[in-house]
Amino acid sequence: MKTVSILIPEGAVLPSIADPRYMFTAVNEFLNAAGKPGLFKVQLVGLSKEVKFNSGLFSIHTDLLLDEVKKTDLIIIPALSGDLKNSLHINREFIPWITQQYQQGAEVASLCIGAFMLASTGLLNGKKCSTHWLYANEFRDMFPEVTVVDDKMITEQSGLYSSGGATSYWSLLLHLVEKYTSREMAILASKYFVIDIGRNNQSPFIMFQGQRDHEDELVIRAQEYIEQNFKNKITVDHLSDKFGIVRRTFERRFKKSTRNTVVEYIQRVKIEAAKKSFETSRKTIYDVMYDVGYTDIKAFREVFKRITGMPPIDYRNRYNKNVVVV
Repeated sequence: MKTVSILIPEGAVLPSIADPRYMFTAVNEFLNAAGKPGLFKVQLVGLSKEVKFNSGLFSIHTDLLLDEVKKTDLIIIPALSGDLKNSLHINREFIPWITQQYQQGAEVASLCIGAFMLASTGLLNGKKCSTHWLYANEFRDMFPEVTVVDDKMITEQSGLYSSGGATSYWSLLLHLVEKYTSREMAILASKYFVIDIGRNNQSPFIMFQGQRDHEDELVIRAQEYIEQNFKNKITVDHLSDKFGIVRRTFERRFKKSTRNTVVEYIQRVKIEAAKKSFETSRKTIYDVMYDVGYTDIKAFREVFKRITGMPPIDYRNRYNKNVVVV
C-alpha cells in the first residue's frame, strides 16, 4: 500500500487537490474491479482541520494534520494562487516537513505553480523543473539555482516530479499511476478520464509576451523595435548599429535583461505572429512565412517546430477551426 499525502495549503487551487485524489481513488476502484487490492491510501494533509477557500465559499476538511503524518510515500503539492511570495510565507510550515519526508524516502510531486513550494525546500537546486509557462520568469528570478524547462509537461529527477501549466498535471498523474502500477492501468485511467497519454510538451500553449520586467531602457527600445518590425529581416549587427552600441555589449545586456539572446528573441516574436495568423486566417504556410519575414521554408519550419513543438501545418490544423482536414 502506497500512502499518498495531498497537501492542503491556504490559497491552493481546488481542482489540483480534488483531481489527484480522484485519480488515485479511481485507480483503486479499477484494481478492485480486476480482483486486486487497492494500492493507494489517499489522505488530505493540512495545517488545520478545516481549510477555507474563496473567502469561505468552499472548505476542505483534512484527514490529518501535518504533524500527525510520520511517514508517507508520495507527497502531492497542489497549485498555488495569488501573490506567490505571500502564499509561500503563509504556508511556510509545509517546507521543512516536505524536506524531512523526502529525506525519509518519500517522493514529491508539484502540480503547476506548486513548483514554487517545492523549490522553496531547496530540493530542486541543481535540478530541472517545469511549471506554468506564464510564471516561468518569476520562478527563475526567485529560484536561480533551479533550471526551468517551461516547454516540458513533466520533469522527474531523484524522486522529485513537476508538471507544466494548469491541466497538464493530469499527464503527471498518469505518469505516477504507470510508475506505481502498470502501463495497462495508466492506459485505462487515461481512457476513463479522457486524457491523452504520453503528452510531454506544453510548447504549443506558450504565448510569448516578451520580457519587460527589467530597467534597461536601451534593451526595451530594442525589444519595441523588433516587435514593430518583425516582418523585416533584422540582424544583431543592424540593431547594435541602430542603437549605437558595441555588438558584444549589446548581446550581453540583452541576454541579461530578457533571458533570451537577440536572435532567440527575434525568432520568438516572429513565430508568435505566425501562430496568431495560423489561428485566425486562411493563409497558406508560405503566405504566413513571408508575412513574418522568412524566405526559406525549411528554416521557418525548423524554427517553428523548435519553439512550438510541432510543425506549422499541424499547429494550423489544431487551432484554426476553419481548416478542413482531409
